[in-house]
Amino acid sequence: MTENKVFRFLIFAILTFTLIFLLSLTRFVFVPIGAVLASVAVPLIGAGFFYYITKPLLNLLERFKIPRLLAILIVFLVLIVVIFLNIYFIIPPIQEQINSLIQNWPAIQSWGEDLIAMWRNGQEFIPAGIQETIDDFINNLGNYTENIATSLFSFLGAFVSFLVSFVLIPFFLFFMLKDSESFVPYVTSFFSKSKGESLARLLNNINDSLGSFIQAQALVSLSVGIMLLIGYLIVGLDYALIFAVFALFMNFIPYIGPWVSAIPAVIVGFFQDPMVGVWTAVVMIVAQQVESNLIEPNIMGKVLKVHPLTVVVIILAAGATVGFVGLILAVPAYAVIKTIAVHFYEEYKKMRPVGKKNIW
Repeated sequence: MTENKVFRFLIFAILTFTLIFLLSLTRFVFVPIGAVLASVAVPLIGAGFFYYITKPLLNLLERFKIPRLLAILIVFLVLIVVIFLNIYFIIPPIQEQINSLIQNWPAIQSWGEDLIAMWRNGQEFIPAGIQETIDDFINNLGNYTENIATSLFSFLGAFVSFLVSFVLIPFFLFFMLKDSESFVPYVTSFFSKSKGESLARLLNNINDSLGSFIQAQALVSLSVGIMLLIGYLIVGLDYALIFAVFALFMNFIPYIGPWVSAIPAVIVGFFQDPMVGVWTAVVMIVAQQVESNLIEPNIMGKVLKVHPLTVVVIILAAGATVGFVGLILAVPAYAVIKTIAVHFYEEYKKMRPVGKKNIW
């Protein structure tokens, strides 16, 4: 029996790699398809994010017997008010803090060079490899700064293209909110009754997984951002609003993002005053402990049922292969793939003859 299972696994592996090889030979067919998908990716993903964020409000309005079109109009008005409040109250202080940070950056860079030099001079013995790495970093610090500036201009160009696509998000969002209930019946109408019901369950499960993750992760990120802002203001950290907002967005990268966002805040805190740096690190650790022990398990454990180590491996692999976008989309994509795999396996178990064992 074991030999039959091994044989089936080998056949499945051979067929899979053969399919991958054939797809690689015909990848020119998928290039235009990829270009089309890339052109609509930003508005589609952006509208999908806002769809899951605003869907609870839409459902609440419809419970009060408000017509859907009027409810959608109210949702858009709420979004406009929230965006206006952010632009009016949050963007100006962020811009002011960014300008101040840019003006003080040469002093921070000089402080970092002096700190590295002091640490190096205070060591009696440093391995040659580490010494060369430190010297190379110090000697090329100016080049690193220039590379950052060049990357910044490239980012600005990409950001302009993003803004052009961003304009289409409200149109996608409107039709998602308006026609979301009819999407599944329309798709399943092309299949037989049994297959249509199976596909409907799959699509509903995917919708529930994505909705639960995005809504919960947005709530967690907002909570962490507010906690960090209050903590940074209490310890007197300069540019507290910048680092809190940065942590809010980085928190959408589970487990890794929050710690990455802490590095610049702690560095600037130590530059400002060593004790401020220490207290900044304490604030970050406390906020992450609250998130990791009270909030994050309810998302990764109960909603997605994904082990933390699995999440970290997925994020690292996606970041290495796709880049920053992969870091953000890795966990939702994994949740969708897992939902699809579990669904088809459950369908297989229903269809297999009575008494036959599972695949493995």
